[in-house]
Amino acid sequence: MRFDPARRPSDDERILPLINVVFLLLIFFMLAGSLAALDPFEVAPPRSASEGLDETREVLVLVGADGRLALDGVPATDASFEAALTKRLGEAGDAARVRLKADGRAEAGRVVEVMERLHEAGVERVILLTVPDAR
Repeated sequence: MRFDPARRPSDDERILPLINVVFLLLIFFMLAGSLAALDPFEVAPPRSASEGLDETREVLVLVGADGRLALDGVPATDASFEAALTKRLGEAGDAARVRLKADGRAEAGRVVEVMERLHEAGVERVILLTVPDAR
């Protein structure tokens, strides 16, 4: 009786399980990971019919539905907001642009008040962030 010698597995057959594991890990981390920084409180921007280009982030001011303020993701009181804003604008330079992200349920008077405070602090351009209206 004659038996053929055992065939050695090829290199391709040995690396396939490794490739499968790497792709599974890649998919897991893509689904589980978070690439964006989270806001300190929930802000739902108002809807807008116009679309604008997202510019580079310099200073981000958040206004919550209840009127709370945050500067670059750090909650601030009304008193500490102006000092932190002045410091942050000094770091950003003369042509500092501010992105204002206000909750759609926030009072318009509060948003205007924050915009006036930004103007008094020397901000020349405020970009109001909105989301496109889905009609």
